[in-house]
Amino acid sequence: MGKEVRSPGRLPLYYLEEWGARHGVVAGITGRGTEPGRGFDLGLWADTPAGEAMSRWQAFRQSFPGFTSFALGHQVHGARVAYLDGGEGWIQLDGVDGWVTVSPGIMLTVTVADCVPVYLLVPGRGIALLHAGWRGTAAGILPAGLTRLTQATGSAPADVVMHCGIGICGCCYEVGSEVMTSCGVVPVGDGPHHLDLRRRLAEEAEALGVRDPSISPWCSAHDHSLFFSHRASGGVDGRMVAFLGLPPTD
Repeated sequence: MGKEVRSPGRLPLYYLEEWGARHGVVAGITGRGTEPGRGFDLGLWADTPAGEAMSRWQAFRQSFPGFTSFALGHQVHGARVAYLDGGEGWIQLDGVDGWVTVSPGIMLTVTVADCVPVYLLVPGRGIALLHAGWRGTAAGILPAGLTRLTQATGSAPADVVMHCGIGICGCCYEVGSEVMTSCGVVPVGDGPHHLDLRRRLAEEAEALGVRDPSISPWCSAHDHSLFFSHRASGGVDGRMVAFLGLPPTD
């Protein structure tokens, strides 16, 4: 239950269709697209002219009629997870790498370009969306998000459905031994070391009580023609936006 499928629409939107069909949520991620230049880049802290970035964000937001607010954090690769219970328009908070809500009509978003978007869901009760790079993983973004979600929904980790979305795969993610150790993985030999961050997050989730987390088969680096990758581009690529929302009730 974990492959993102391209929408037939104009924008490069990839949906977790089974989450929509089974759980009634809107979940997915944007892709590179075919626009000239930087493509469908939704990064806000780059050299892209502000007007171009805002035009793409406007098109993205208009793709989800009925959603009254869109949440985006100025991410710092930390473990701060914010709870939202309302609001209108575009909500932006500094230093936030994850979101939790139980309110319909709020679209949670995180920006990624190799880091892992982690989707968490308690069916019928609430959702969380996390931005998990190696630093955030080492800092405890997953247990922080899981705790906030289960507290907000009065549930247990065993009630949570989890998906590790489109990010860099272990084959493409070469790191130093200090990164392996920080993420709780014992490095073997002198290297080079390869960190499968999604597998590490899935293993951590299972240790916390989550059952059968899924992992996307897409790799942002292997599938660089479709998605943005910081590593594959040498650090110059744009950003995708992962999204998760409870549809409006009206």
